[in-house]
Amino acid sequence: MSTHAESGPHVGPVASLLLAKLAENWWLLLLRGLAAIAFGVIAFFWPGITLVALTYLFGIYAIVDGVFAIWAAFNASGDAGPRWWLGLSGVVSIAAGVLAFAYTGMTALVLLMFIAAWAIIIGVLQLYAAIRLRKFIDNEWWLILSGLLSIAFGAFLVAWPGTGALAVIWTIAWFAVFFGCMFVGLAFELKKFKRT
Repeated sequence: MSTHAESGPHVGPVASLLLAKLAENWWLLLLRGLAAIAFGVIAFFWPGITLVALTYLFGIYAIVDGVFAIWAAFNASGDAGPRWWLGLSGVVSIAAGVLAFAYTGMTALVLLMFIAAWAIIIGVLQLYAAIRLRKFIDNEWWLILSGLLSIAFGAFLVAWPGTGALAVIWTIAWFAVFFGCMFVGLAFELKKFKRT
């Protein structure tokens, strides 16, 4: 049986504070996960979506995800340990959303490469976060799996860019749903550490 949640000699004071702050804001990860699932469901059940509509939909999702990530990064006190990876994740998402709105006339291939680069960067940042937190929380595999899934999704889009518009939309939809489920699972895992 794991004792990662215990705060005795196994967990330092900075790590304990970081875990406590993440646990207090577990609902932010839940909202990020639900936003990703909503994006995926809309994209999946609206297969006739135009490229412009998909670009707007992605832009909205990326901005919402980025705002939640930055909120979580700045909501912890200064003693909570390094949170730059979460803030950087938010900045990357917001920048991706703004660029999607600014360049709505982009071709399908450019949109695909844009989403692929975003997914790979976010995945790398999530793997970094999982490595930083693995000693302090149980089931860090939620974050590891979401990071690996994000990187694999980005690599898939780069490797097979000509899969067709409908296949691309469905691929993006499935990724968003699975990615969202990983965040929802991680949110409920962090909720266990919330002090009542």
